[in-house]
Amino acid sequence: MKRKSEQEEFEEFEEEKKQRIWSHGEHWLRGEMVGEGSSGSVFLATPKNPRRGEFGSMLNFPGLMAVKSAEVSDSESIRHEAEVLLDIKGCPFVIECFGEEITTSEEGGDHMVYNLLLEFASGGTLGDLIEKSNGHGLPDAEVRRYTRSILEGIKHIHKFDYVHCDLKPENILLVPNPATSTGSFMAKISDFGLAKKTKENYGQWRGTPTYLSPEALNDSEQEPPSDIWSLGCIVLEMLTGKSFSDLKPGCELEDFHYMFDHVCTPKIPAEVSGVARDFLKSCLAMRSCERLTAEKLLLHPFVVRPKPSKAARHTKGTVVCSSSGYADGSKPSADCHASSAIVHRIPPPPGFEILAALV
Repeated sequence: MKRKSEQEEFEEFEEEKKQRIWSHGEHWLRGEMVGEGSSGSVFLATPKNPRRGEFGSMLNFPGLMAVKSAEVSDSESIRHEAEVLLDIKGCPFVIECFGEEITTSEEGGDHMVYNLLLEFASGGTLGDLIEKSNGHGLPDAEVRRYTRSILEGIKHIHKFDYVHCDLKPENILLVPNPATSTGSFMAKISDFGLAKKTKENYGQWRGTPTYLSPEALNDSEQEPPSDIWSLGCIVLEMLTGKSFSDLKPGCELEDFHYMFDHVCTPKIPAEVSGVARDFLKSCLAMRSCERLTAEKLLLHPFVVRPKPSKAARHTKGTVVCSSSGYADGSKPSADCHASSAIVHRIPPPPGFEILAALV
């Protein structure tokens, strides 16, 4: 039998150590790992038995959640994300947070893990969807719908004086739209580990270079217009199936600096429609002061919902459930309501506000 190398033995030891420290929570069970990044690991999670909340009411988590975990000593980014989500809670276009908890390894000891329970996105990421298009982009109607959702999320984030700083397709999650029965998805903004308050200066840019604005890369300035630039990059990628780096093969960070210093507006491919081109120019203006705000972009023809036909006007529209039920008096499913937080610091978000269905 071939003897394992010291490196292989070390890797096996580290893997076993990881498995030992990922224990269950007080009110939820940890499932399989579905992702791993610089800030931590992401697992599926399911609730244990229903528990009684304040005033004796029965409180339940959704049937399936995502839990983002990291050892306490390495959890600064996830803890920051929890704080931001607490500050901006209540928007259906931002991923929902159900609470946080610190767990210890099943063997005891000093392995403490910080866990953030989040809404599970069964549709994956917008990046996954774009990749499946094989470089052809998404249908125009889908691009408009997802753009509208992302804009609503950005408007909410900016209203609370935050800048996301890392908007990209991989940080846009697709969640089933409760307003439709067609299996369609709505886009929700996630991953707030790099978010900052407006006017807060870290002295260096934060995020992913391909989606960063000229002022972020050149001057480390990231304010609300920087998020609008990132949105423009995302919309361009949805339309074409290609990112800036794909449109400019071999483009490195230094090339981005050069491009921003020597052109007025990034080149938009010829196949992009006129209305989409105008929308992109409003997002990708080189001067940050010339970019439209999220609120103004929501009035742009590219994302404004088409008026219903005469026949549709006589049909009562479907609405997303509120805390009291649907407009027709029926009751929403348990998953439509916000669940109780599992710790004291993050209270349960309010129920969804009534919205027109995203179509």
